[in-house]
Amino acid sequence: METSANPSLREPSEPNAGPDLGPRPLAIARWLEIVAAIVVVIVLVGGITRLTESGLSITEWEVATGILPPLTEAAWQAEFAKYQATPEYRLEASLAGMTLADFKLIYFWEWFHRLLARMVGLVYAVPLVWFWVRGAIPQGFKGRFVGLLALGGLQGLFGWLMVQSGLVGDMTDVSHFRLSLHLLTALLLLGALVWTARDMRHIARDPSLDRAPITGPSACVAAVLFIQLLFGAWVAGLNAGHAAYDWPLMNGRLVPEVSFDQGVLWTLTHDPFLLHFIHRWWAWIAVAALVYLARRVRKSDRPASIALHSVFGVMILLGIATVMTEVNLWVASAHQLTGALLVAATAWAMHSDGIQQVQKRKRTSFE
Repeated sequence: METSANPSLREPSEPNAGPDLGPRPLAIARWLEIVAAIVVVIVLVGGITRLTESGLSITEWEVATGILPPLTEAAWQAEFAKYQATPEYRLEASLAGMTLADFKLIYFWEWFHRLLARMVGLVYAVPLVWFWVRGAIPQGFKGRFVGLLALGGLQGLFGWLMVQSGLVGDMTDVSHFRLSLHLLTALLLLGALVWTARDMRHIARDPSLDRAPITGPSACVAAVLFIQLLFGAWVAGLNAGHAAYDWPLMNGRLVPEVSFDQGVLWTLTHDPFLLHFIHRWWAWIAVAALVYLARRVRKSDRPASIALHSVFGVMILLGIATVMTEVNLWVASAHQLTGALLVAATAWAMHSDGIQQVQKRKRTSFE
């Protein structure tokens, strides 16, 4: 992910594997980057699943038997019958005349999303055991790797709780609160994977330096970005992207008409017009914060600065395009994909900012 013109900073090659590997930070970094890439794909497929209204098509969670889709006509009819018992089918899909062929399409996206989730668990857990047994994990990092495994499991649990919220009463969608919890946990996991991969590359280059801390400015940028991602998740969960199809105005108005009759808190967390409005304009505050972070690391890690500038620029354009194309499936999916890449780029830049602080302290200690 990072290159440098300085020969002293080039990542060293690691010795050939033996009975006892010893620390292998560079190999671990590459493995974590593969896992992070799969998480990005999962976020993309999750977005498509949401946009195609596919998330409630599988009403049960079968860890082992659910790996394979229905393979016979009878099995498909049985799955369709389960879906027909859901409020989403009774109150929406049945009125639209959903057929078995239609059901197979939405079933695919939810099945594929769950398949990827299972796959990323294996891609993370199996190499982790191998690195652990062979003594390849650098000292002091075992707890973090266990924490990443637990966070991945927790994210899967939140996904199932999200699905359950859409199977009760007269719910035709999942809870947007649970959806945001599911998505933001995935993005937190992605950021943690990228951060840890950067740690491993940092150790491979210079094992004598301390780990990168989260600096105060970086923490502030992360908080601003978190708010934007939270409102984006709520916009997705409430279908608030459809509140307006023009930009920069909303239905011809700079500020949409919003009723606070049910209270400020309820309106702030449920009103699609207000949430859409906040997500639109908080984005520019997030851009200012990200520009600041990118400039902080421009001299110490130019690739991270370029990546961050590039990703948030593309994301803004895709956000506007999503509105003006009336939430086109592929444009909106690309917008969510870029959101995941933005989290990865931000984690990279935040880590570089921390390394910059560590190096400054080291220089100061020698003066």
